[in-house]
Amino acid sequence: MKVVAVRNFEEMSQLAAAMISHQVKEKPNSVLGLATGGTVVGTYKELIKDHEQNKTSYENIHTVNLDEYLGIDRNHPNSYYHFMMENLFSHININQENTHIPNGLATNYEEESQKYEQVISDLGGVDLQLLGIGVNGHIGFNEPGTPFDSATHVVELEESTRQANKRFFNSIEEVPTHAVTMGIATIMKSNKILLLVSGKTKAEILEKVINEGITETIPATVLKNHPDVTIIADEEALSLVDDEKKREFDRDKEEFTRTYLLSN
Repeated sequence: MKVVAVRNFEEMSQLAAAMISHQVKEKPNSVLGLATGGTVVGTYKELIKDHEQNKTSYENIHTVNLDEYLGIDRNHPNSYYHFMMENLFSHININQENTHIPNGLATNYEEESQKYEQVISDLGGVDLQLLGIGVNGHIGFNEPGTPFDSATHVVELEESTRQANKRFFNSIEEVPTHAVTMGIATIMKSNKILLLVSGKTKAEILEKVINEGITETIPATVLKNHPDVTIIADEEALSLVDDEKKREFDRDKEEFTRTYLLSN
């Protein structure tokens, strides 16, 4: 697990976009696993800028999103379908038929979960999966206690997760209580994983992910079992990590720069 330490949200977004665009250029028919939320908005802005300035093409790219709220229509302003359209898809030359997001209004959620797993399998799996992390350590909407062998499934959202997402709604009562999410085992099948962490509110959980053992009570610790994980985190998110560890991260940043910045 490599950790790339950056100054702030803006630099995190720029480096994340460089890694994703590198993947797109190296393999123009890549399958990208995408995430939603405030952490990735800057990354998507950088990808749009790169698309406009450098003509990076998404014509043959396929995408699969991590999750979707239950009970919300795809055109609802707080659906993740709407988020992706507003923040990325409508600004690049991607074929909408190649974008995949779980159906939050499915009549049979077990069947929908199985169908989503089949979509990912039929695409040949995810080449690069983008992740954020919750204050409780969730990845996707896999809350603490989620088995590491879980496939796509419906989950009841913890109160901390709903409170964190309340800012997107008018009140806590409007925040959905359930979501359908790509499972931990599904995420771990990705060829590469990119985890973005920004801000003081994520400092405590990131310190635990870096320093503690692998446990289902902190779902993100499972990433230590993956052979190719890159974490890009800003100074505030890394504020509780000791200086010796940070010196190791400097070497990771040098390697990242050679691979994704100097080679572009």
